[in-house]
Amino acid sequence: MPYELSEANTLSYLDSTRSLAPIPFGERGLPTAVAQPYFKVGDGTVALEGPAFDRHGNLLFVDVYGSRVLSLSPDKKLSTLYAEKDLHPGGIAIHKDGRIFVACVGPINKDGYFDAGSVIALDPDGGNRRTIIAPDAGYVVDDMVFDRHGGFYFTDFRGTTTEATGGLFYVTPDFETIKPVIPHMCAANGVALSPDDKVVWTTEYCTNRLHRIELSEPGTRARGGASIPYTYAGRAPDSMRTDAAGNAYVALNWQGRILVHSPFGIPIGQIVLPGREENMFLKSTSLAFVPGSRNLVIVARDVVNDGGAVIFTARGLEPGFPMFSHQ
Repeated sequence: MPYELSEANTLSYLDSTRSLAPIPFGERGLPTAVAQPYFKVGDGTVALEGPAFDRHGNLLFVDVYGSRVLSLSPDKKLSTLYAEKDLHPGGIAIHKDGRIFVACVGPINKDGYFDAGSVIALDPDGGNRRTIIAPDAGYVVDDMVFDRHGGFYFTDFRGTTTEATGGLFYVTPDFETIKPVIPHMCAANGVALSPDDKVVWTTEYCTNRLHRIELSEPGTRARGGASIPYTYAGRAPDSMRTDAAGNAYVALNWQGRILVHSPFGIPIGQIVLPGREENMFLKSTSLAFVPGSRNLVIVARDVVNDGGAVIFTARGLEPGFPMFSHQ
């Protein structure tokens, strides 16, 4: 035999490396919780994003490609709160007056990219639509978060690994001024604030990076305050939330899990979705805390095994913010 080889010459899988998204070796020893299914939204590949709780405990979230804002009541009754063709909503934030603000990436252009995104505001019942950021402003608005003053940060999802055209921006409380916080990003995606509003976090989808920005005032970076405390393996950091202790929870799209970071960005735990080792529900895109509780929800869909779109629930390290403390 010209190629006689021993076992030592043979590369083999480990049980933990057979899936499409094995957990990187450096993250396998982290404290880990397993989420459980809470509600199945539908079959097929409905793209769920943007979960947020309103004043009545309803879970609001979006169907990106169906261009719908959905509402799930505490007794698990699902309804459509708002729908608009080509809106493609990506995130939700609740204003202190109860209005629902929706971040939208906009229609898909001839080159296959989202284009002409916007932010709209709705009354709690889904009516009285108003435009806050118009499509002609030139942003692809993916996600947003209010600060305690009533202004908000939003991510601009434009850009690729070779074209850093997106960024993180701040809108003043009167909604009249848009200030760049971090320009030249490769598809900025998630955004979250620390409990004291002094740190804003964002994820850079196309380059797998977590940004931590210390603020001297709303929308303004402190001198020397911008850093990249973590870079992810695989694909890809999506939306994020923070808890009352300032820990940052990042949904890893195509990995079926949430990675939890300390207030300075060091990984300290993770929440995995059941079946991820069999490539189920890998597209975990976002999460939300039940206000004032350690309970959280995670939205995901299964594009490999046709398991549908499902909301999962788990418990985090600390409670989420009290209801509307930042809104």
